[in-house]
Amino acid sequence: MIDHMGISVSDPAKSRAFYEAALAPLGYAVLRVVPAEHTGGRVVLGMGVAPKPDFWITEGTPNVPPLHIAFRAESRAAVDAFYAAAIAAGGRDNGPPGLRPHYHQGYYGAFVIDPDGNNVEAVIHG
Repeated sequence: MIDHMGISVSDPAKSRAFYEAALAPLGYAVLRVVPAEHTGGRVVLGMGVAPKPDFWITEGTPNVPPLHIAFRAESRAAVDAFYAAAIAAGGRDNGPPGLRPHYHQGYYGAFVIDPDGNNVEAVIHG
């Protein structure tokens, strides 16, 4: 089981705004901001479903190649809301909400490209 993961972003304010909006339908929020004196002056923040952050954003050179990050949703409606929020927050479409039976029966997901080119997904397996 993965405990947490992180990405590097070129514009932390832009990425924070994107991820706060996109992940809110999944119950995610910024739970921790690491003080600059502990990060060498870089912005570092942790997002998750309370009480523990499991997704970290760090100011720096974006990951190359870009990453694919999939977040678990509790319903198809949450996948739909993720997609709408992510697009409204500046994400680019990379696959609208829908069934993806080529992955497996019941796979319902949506994909967007974040400000640094990462492929971000919300998915429910049911």
